[in-house]
Amino acid sequence: MDDCDLLIVGGGINGAGIARDAAGRGLKVMLVEQHDLASHTSSASTKLIHGGLRYLEYGEFRLVREALAERERLWAMAPHIIWPLRFVIPQTQSLRPAWLLRIGLFLYDHIGGRKRLPATQTIALGRSPLGAALANRKGRGFVYSDCWVEDSRLVVLNALDAAERGAQLCTHTRFLTARREDGVWIATISDAGGVRDVRARALVNAAGPWVADVIGRAAGARSERRVRLVKGSHIVVPRLYEGDHAYFLQNPDRRIMFAIPYEGRFTLLGTTEEPWEGEAGAASISERETDYLLDGANRYFRRQLGKADLVWSYAGIRPLYDDNEGNASAVTRDYVLDVDTEDGSAQILSVFGGKITTYRRLAEQAMTRLAPFFPQAGAAWTAGAALPGGDMPDADFARFVEGLYGGYPGLPRALLFRLARAYGTRAKRLLGQAQSVEDLGEDMGGGLRVAELDYLLSVEWARSAEDVLFRRSKLGLHVPQETAARVDAYIAANR
Repeated sequence: MDDCDLLIVGGGINGAGIARDAAGRGLKVMLVEQHDLASHTSSASTKLIHGGLRYLEYGEFRLVREALAERERLWAMAPHIIWPLRFVIPQTQSLRPAWLLRIGLFLYDHIGGRKRLPATQTIALGRSPLGAALANRKGRGFVYSDCWVEDSRLVVLNALDAAERGAQLCTHTRFLTARREDGVWIATISDAGGVRDVRARALVNAAGPWVADVIGRAAGARSERRVRLVKGSHIVVPRLYEGDHAYFLQNPDRRIMFAIPYEGRFTLLGTTEEPWEGEAGAASISERETDYLLDGANRYFRRQLGKADLVWSYAGIRPLYDDNEGNASAVTRDYVLDVDTEDGSAQILSVFGGKITTYRRLAEQAMTRLAPFFPQAGAAWTAGAALPGGDMPDADFARFVEGLYGGYPGLPRALLFRLARAYGTRAKRLLGQAQSVEDLGEDMGGGLRVAELDYLLSVEWARSAEDVLFRRSKLGLHVPQETAARVDAYIAANR
């Protein structure tokens, strides 16, 4: 029987973040995930590291302050997968008065300890290049800063760091049941090899949409907290405008949506927010959501879109903490950590809610809640610790890329830039002594070479073409259609 201090259920951003934090404190950690890492909510975000400007409207000042404080900290920890992004707010169709937005943006600039990101500025939409894509360029707009993140890679890098610090990561492994016995949990898990038991001193329930299900499978566990499921959907269309800025668009129903440069050739539009009453599994965008996003884009941009322009879509179920708010858009994005214990032992900590920006802080708070039960655990440590690949001097990605170009003059710069963005300093492990693209093995299509595929299979827990092409990367948007079949065939032959 396996023994551990913490058995973590859920391989999304919160589970991976807690595993990393706990392993770095010297605890023995096992994480189980029923599917792939980041296979649900954590890969279906709007891919922003942000304070949440609109949350100020709902009085979520503590949450916004905490998220803003994390924003530049995370950027410094992972400058390869996180970078700054400027957002334009056109005031042409706003239901919110300019003075109200300006006050909100002033707070946004000052309550979170901003140091490296530029401050808000006001522009004349008719004179600024930032307004060139808009159908209505009258009046002014505001430009503020947040950050972009490769969300599923953020999960994988936290899991990788946890594993390198001693955690055991078990993907495609289901948590079945658990019972308290002699002051510990005896949990039953199942994977391709069969069913087995694990002895754990504490359970961490980071199962996201399945948080209530996990509580129900742990005998005697209870919680008065509830989760509220909300579906968020996004669409990807051909690039709507030139430039590397994004747009914050205000719709007639007072909800907002983003238009964000995506993968060079595309624009990402989202998100929707619909109550979800179905099973907490895979979701897809509805016709109504598609129409909503297309209508929102067509209301603002000169270039008009139709359904024939859809390149890709994705949807995810967000497990928000249920604060009894009637409007799905107004439901808090804050998190609640609930600890249930029996006679001071065999704890279960359940995570309700949260957002990707505050995952590191959530993990730190989770360990603070568990600290009385693990006096041998070390102190908090993650605030200044780079994630795998992020250990570049001064967190300077541009300088690192220039050095990579110089170190591999025989390789295409576009390939080196993509690998640097995905793997940071770890790209050198993948490249090895390669002097040409041929040294990286067969091209599986669109520049995906066997050396990269082998790295993802051996180091990052990838098991399928979907893992490789849409979670470890977004190459699926760029490669030929037959690449997925070739990748799956390669994996089957080398498993």
